Amino acid sequence: MSKFHSYLNTASGVIKSYGGDLPLSVFLKSFFSANKKYGSKDRKQITHICYCYFRLGKIINKSSVNSSDALLKQYMLAGIFICTDKPDLVLQALVPGWNDKVNLPVEEKFIFLRAEGLPVEIGDIFPWPEMLSNDINYQQFCKSFFIQPDLFLRIRPGYKSNVIKKLSNAQINFSVKDEEALALPNLTKIDDIVLPDEEVVVQDYSSQMVGEFLKPLKEHNKQLIKVWDCCAASGGKSILAIDYLGNIDLTVSDIRASILTNLQSRFRRAGITRYKSFIADLSKRNIPADSSGYNLVICDAPCSGSGTWSRTPEQLFFWAEGDIVRYTDLQNKITSNIVSFIKPGGYLLYITCSVFRNENEKIVEMIREKFNLELIQMNVIRGYNEKADTMFGALLRKNQE
Repeated sequence: MSKFHSYLNTASGVIKSYGGDLPLSVFLKSFFSANKKYGSKDRKQITHICYCYFRLGKIINKSSVNSSDALLKQYMLAGIFICTDKPDLVLQALVPGWNDKVNLPVEEKFIFLRAEGLPVEIGDIFPWPEMLSNDINYQQFCKSFFIQPDLFLRIRPGYKSNVIKKLSNAQINFSVKDEEALALPNLTKIDDIVLPDEEVVVQDYSSQMVGEFLKPLKEHNKQLIKVWDCCAASGGKSILAIDYLGNIDLTVSDIRASILTNLQSRFRRAGITRYKSFIADLSKRNIPADSSGYNLVICDAPCSGSGTWSRTPEQLFFWAEGDIVRYTDLQNKITSNIVSFIKPGGYLLYITCSVFRNENEKIVEMIREKFNLELIQMNVIRGYNEKADTMFGALLRKNQE
């Protein structure tokens, strides 16, 4: 039992010293590098405890973390209990009565914990239901925080049979989501089995679904399409556009030079050699984009990332409601500055990985009213039902002049 107390004590120390300024995964990597005594099984168990704790989100009063070590550990055990549906060694050693009930439905687990003296409610995890985008089921979204999302691969055109064969021969557990999408357990190592970016793209299932917004361009445009991926980041949406639309005249930009350097390497692996790129702060004017305009501008806007918090639950824990203003101000500036680069009859594809209405529908409403763009399609991609991220997309068209 002392080993499991040690796990809990170590995880408690990590949680108390972690301030949220780095991703938890990065903080834990640094912690274990400085503490070589922990073996791989120890690291895995301590990491699991920390993530389960942060999956409780706003249930936990941050002040209680430092006010009572016993209360902190009780919440850590509660996190493990809620987030697992199989017997757990830590629970068996420290609270065996809880371990006997891990297969209960989530709602009944909360009832059980309240009977044990912990004032927990599912809705307290994410206490802003009124701020959610349309069509999000609040209860299902809250419950999704207890589940680690899958790793998703998008098979690139022409490689499906080869990829399936390689994964099967390597005895990799996977399921087929649709024609190109595969779901794998989150920590699956695939780099030595398939060729990243050439054969497959590591891309969340909801991000893959963004391709559905491109149908109007695929169906109605036969000429070479000029595309500007203006917040390109790692280039996943650019590769998706190429695979979906075919031969395009591609331009990418980002605010960070280092990102474009990494993107260049990724494009090389993907076989993409013909494209233009530039560095730009899109929140400011004088953007060095092509003044003749583009048929499609893809804006995967900087956002709260709230649709990805089941992957990074520590971000929910440290999120403050007022933080959203910084993102909506930035989204307003960026979208206002890029609209002029859309050709008449061209499209703006606005994307976020946010669940907040102010970052989604409200920004689209502003674009429509301010620039008179026609809304073609708008919807939330509900990844919380698919062990995936939740995203938002809207396709708008600029009127012919």
